[in-house]
Amino acid sequence: MREDGGKFVDFTPDFARVWNWKDELPEQRLVCAGKHLGGRASLVSLKLLPALYALTGRAGRADDFRDEELSPVERDVAAALLENGPTSSADLPHIAGHERKRAHAAAVRLQKRLVVTAAGRQERDRGWPAVVLDVLPRRYAEHLRTLPDADVARTDLAATVLRSAREISAADLAAVIGGPRKDAAAALDRLADQGAARARKTGQYVLWTTTPKGEAERGGHA
Repeated sequence: MREDGGKFVDFTPDFARVWNWKDELPEQRLVCAGKHLGGRASLVSLKLLPALYALTGRAGRADDFRDEELSPVERDVAAALLENGPTSSADLPHIAGHERKRAHAAAVRLQKRLVVTAAGRQERDRGWPAVVLDVLPRRYAEHLRTLPDADVARTDLAATVLRSAREISAADLAAVIGGPRKDAAAALDRLADQGAARARKTGQYVLWTTTPKGEAERGGHA
């Protein structure tokens, strides 16, 4: 809500409830939250998290980021969180040993790669609360003990995205879950083979539409 002059006053009750969920749900480990899908703030159900994580190609260990090709700043940020536990974004530059802007940018990139995730918030004496960050595979270790095959994972994710959007292209799917467009197209083709999607050409593009069977086979939601 804003004053007549446009100055921010407070959130509406409904928006305030949603705004709090993005911190409260991951703090209670009820959902995985962070800039995990296309670099945008998002909530990922714990049911779908193993499928999304399987696409990283990593094992699901707390320190499996060490197998990744990371920049020095990204590696320092991930190692600092692994050693110190959940840490607010305000304190992260200090424990990682890097300037604030570089540490925060690295944390965002690490969220896109599912190395780092949100873990609640820390109230500050002044200004907005700070996001608390943690190492994702440590925080959700019990959900990552068994990871599906990458093709199976990608197909499950494609089914969830398609049920939500009703019609998507391979580029749309790749933008959400990452990876090459050809892999996204292959996952959508598998859904079509199963009768859960229908492909149609429109100009230079192929679009996949959900079917009644696809609608009926509802699972988790990303």
